[in-house]
Amino acid sequence: YSFGREAELSPVDFALGWGSMTNPAVYKQLSIRQSNRWYYWRYENAPPIPVREIEIQSANTHLIPANKAIAQQLAQIDQDDLIYLKGQLVEVKSSDGWAWRSSLSREDTGNGACELMLVEEVRVVSNL
Repeated sequence: YSFGREAELSPVDFALGWGSMTNPAVYKQLSIRQSNRWYYWRYENAPPIPVREIEIQSANTHLIPANKAIAQQLAQIDQDDLIYLKGQLVEVKSSDGWAWRSSLSREDTGNGACELMLVEEVRVVSNL
């Protein structure tokens, strides 16, 4: 992302999965894409796991690198990498009243459900 306040803070979003959504046998049955800072998924025929599990075990996460080294590490992550991210969910405010805040729930979906994470550590656990 290269335009707007959000892009200045968070140049990249990751569609992240945990739990069952880390299993390639599950997520490879989904069509996953990102567009305009949103994460979309769909399936053909039947979902590989219950839809509610997909909703609460995955999220679009706006990443704010803590420094240039973290930004470089994030830029090198491949889509099938199993990664470890350490940081904080944050809210950003400006003096003119603009605010951008993280969801604090994993039960929500849709507008406002994205996480906004200040990333302080990145590790690739394995490459699939």
